[in-house]
Amino acid sequence: MKSRRRQIFLAVSVPLMALGLLAVFLYARGRFAVVNRGAAGAPATSSVAATPTTTSPFTGLPCPNAKSRPLAVMLSEDDAARPLSGITKADLVVEMPVVTGLVNRLMVVYQCESPAEIGSVRSARHDFIPIAAALDSIYAHWGGSHFALEQLNQHVIDNIDALPNPADAFFRKKNIREPHNGFTSSERLLRASRTLGYRTELRDNVGYPHASAGSAQAAGTTTAEAVGQPGDLTIGYPNSFEVRFHYDPQSKQYLRFRDGRAERDKLDASQVAVATVVVMRAVSYQIEGEYNTVKIEGEGQAAFYLNGQEIRGRWQKDRATRESPLKFFDSQGREVLFQPGKIWIAVIEPDRPVTWR
Repeated sequence: MKSRRRQIFLAVSVPLMALGLLAVFLYARGRFAVVNRGAAGAPATSSVAATPTTTSPFTGLPCPNAKSRPLAVMLSEDDAARPLSGITKADLVVEMPVVTGLVNRLMVVYQCESPAEIGSVRSARHDFIPIAAALDSIYAHWGGSHFALEQLNQHVIDNIDALPNPADAFFRKKNIREPHNGFTSSERLLRASRTLGYRTELRDNVGYPHASAGSAQAAGTTTAEAVGQPGDLTIGYPNSFEVRFHYDPQSKQYLRFRDGRAERDKLDASQVAVATVVVMRAVSYQIEGEYNTVKIEGEGQAAFYLNGQEIRGRWQKDRATRESPLKFFDSQGREVLFQPGKIWIAVIEPDRPVTWR
C-alpha cells in the first residue's frame, strides 16, 4: 500500500517539479534577453539604435548598399570612347595618368547605384591597385599591364578580369571598334563576384568623413562651410585630357568638362556633377615602353574644392600596407570633411598647371 502511494506521489510530483524548473528557466531567459537588448537603464526598444546605417561611407548620402563592397571599374578616357556609359552613376572616380604627359585613365567606383551598362572597360594599371584596396573594392578590368597582372595573379586584391571572363561578366559591342567596345554592368559584376566567392560586406573604417551641422569643430577637422560664388577649376592635363570643373552655387555641384565639352553619360545624357573635387599631386614617370608609374603611396600636396572654396593641404597613404586608407588633411593637419555627394579625385604631376578662379 505504501509502495503504491509512493508511486502515485512520484508520478504527480516529478512532472510538477519539471514544469516549475521550466518556468524558472523561461523567466530567467526573458530577463536575460531584456537586459542585453537594451543599454544600461534603457528600455529594450533601444536596440533600434544598433540598426546598421544606410549612409554611404563614400558619399555621406543615403544608400541602400551602404554596407556592401563597391565595384571599381577601369574605364577609358580616350576621346574615341566618349561618351562613357555609367560615368554619372559613380560615387567616386579616380583619374590618373597611365602614360605620363600623354594619356589618362579612370577608375570608377560604384556602391549606391547600379548602372545597366558600364564602359568602355580598359586594362588594369598597377598604380590603381592600392587605391582600389584602400576602398575595399572589387577591381574590374580588361586584362592589364604585366606590372598589374603580376600583382593581381598573386590575389593581392579581389578582381574580375575580362580575359577569363568569369560568369560572363563582360561583353563586346560589335558596332564599336576595339579596344573601346568592352562593356559590363553592375549586375554582371555582382554575379561574377558571387561566382568567385568574394566577400560582399564592406569592412570597417572605409570611406571619408563628411560635413554636417556643427561637426567641423567637434571632430577637429576642416570643411568649407560658406557657399562660394560661381568659379572654374582647370586641371592642366595634356592635350584633349584637359579638364574644367564649373562650380554652380545653386546646386553646390562641380560640373565636369573635358577638352571643352561637357562630360556626359551615354545612358541618359546627364552631365557629370560632383560635390567635392580633390587635386592630388603625385610624381609620374615612364618605366617601360608605354607603361608608367605614379607615386600614390607616401604623401604629397593636395587641394580640395568644395562649396565653391579652395582648401590647400596634403594627401597621405601608408606604404606599409596596401589596404591603408588614402587620407586628406588641410594645412593645419586636420582631416578634411567632404561635402555630402559624389567625389572626383584627379591625380596630376606636381609641375602641371591647376587654376581656380
